[in-house]
Amino acid sequence: MYDVIIVGGGIIGCALARELSRYNVRLALLEKEVEVGFGTSKTNSGIIHAGHHSPPGTLKGQFEWSGNQLWGDLAKELKFGFKHIGELLIAQKREDLQYLENLKKQGDSRGVTGLEMWGPKRIQKEEPNLSHTILKALHAPTAAVINPYEACFGLIECAKQNGLELFCDHPVQSIKRERDNFSIATPRGSFRARIILNAAGLFADHVAAMVGAKTFSISPRKGEEYLLDRRLQGIVTHLIFPTPTATSKGVLIIPTVDGPTMVGPTAEDIDDREDLSTSYSGAADVFAAVRKTCPAISERDTITEFAGLRAVSESNDFIIKRSPVKNFYNIAGIQSPGLTAAPVIATYVINMLRDNDLSLVKKQTWKADIDGPPRFAAMSPKDRKAAIHKDSAFGQIVCRCELVTEAEVLYAIKHGARTLDGVKFRVRAGMGRCQGGFCTTRLMDLLAQADEIPLSEITKRGKGSEICIQRHDIIPKKDDR
Repeated sequence: MYDVIIVGGGIIGCALARELSRYNVRLALLEKEVEVGFGTSKTNSGIIHAGHHSPPGTLKGQFEWSGNQLWGDLAKELKFGFKHIGELLIAQKREDLQYLENLKKQGDSRGVTGLEMWGPKRIQKEEPNLSHTILKALHAPTAAVINPYEACFGLIECAKQNGLELFCDHPVQSIKRERDNFSIATPRGSFRARIILNAAGLFADHVAAMVGAKTFSISPRKGEEYLLDRRLQGIVTHLIFPTPTATSKGVLIIPTVDGPTMVGPTAEDIDDREDLSTSYSGAADVFAAVRKTCPAISERDTITEFAGLRAVSESNDFIIKRSPVKNFYNIAGIQSPGLTAAPVIATYVINMLRDNDLSLVKKQTWKADIDGPPRFAAMSPKDRKAAIHKDSAFGQIVCRCELVTEAEVLYAIKHGARTLDGVKFRVRAGMGRCQGGFCTTRLMDLLAQADEIPLSEITKRGKGSEICIQRHDIIPKKDDR
């Protein structure tokens, strides 16, 4: 029997897990994927919004600025990359200028710091590769970038060291109400809980329907993103936002926290909640929009592409409330700025639980910090020499593009990586120009040795994404020789 079970291990579920691990409650998290952060969070743009975008009178607007201010401390505690690079929201049409003025007023009223209107001369001085057709830009220095999957791993590792029990590869099949408790069935066992927090992302409405608590619907909205070759690093130094549309913030130019530039996303409403395909039309739309903003960027610079699905509710706002079913809470419809708002959403939910008579007594031994992965590429020559002297595995380069060593890969495996993507998202092996062309076989060897399994069981991101198949020797018939 658990006091609380969280369903869903995306950025929201992981933030909830860490926040709840502060208290003396028996806590578990069930995630349907083989590792946390492998759903929508993995394909998030990684932007910590400046705090002025979301409309007033919404939970999005309420949480955006307060969430922005928490990520710097979280990054220090959980040892993931974080950079304040600021953003420019640009206007290329005269009819867009009033939108910039209105957004600045909205940000000023919220207390967002440093907002400035820039004219063409300042824009060209700061970002010489942007189009000369830009009339004005709203500069917001509080915007930042992170890797959302690194944040998920850090949050969940902290929660685990403080008592969370994590069960990946445990999709919820059914939930039954039993007196004052719930019984949750998964293919790998059953669980009982007093309270359920439904943070199941794209499938939150399905999970809610299992207990008759579906008061909302979720629709998937696909966004395609394109990662560019590292040689374009520095082509822009700020996040570049166009004036948004009714359904999207538009196609962005994103200098990622690790250096390479990313462009996207698209915004396409679809029906299939499993459709992560990219398309020629998506690429055409993205690069046509980007060329208007930054003519020097070309689709020929792409080294990889991927798609993610946003969980969109009918209200187009976050759904964070107690359901009609006692002790069942929905945390759903978490799209942009959901990443930014995640730590505030977690504390908001904790206060909801406290207001509904859950006894929350803080632990005396709760530990905020984790060690975090080593980063050989970021070390000085002196530190690299010392690391190799201490552990010879630092002297073995596994991924040449990103300069990732065997020691780092072994760290990732020790800390929960069971797939190629699990290693890649923890230590960047396979993220460079060759996209794993050099390092994949070595990564497979290390995973197979650590888990004592055959190479045929190594997957990219879980069952159904095996890299190779086991071939049994076939003795040809005499007539076939």
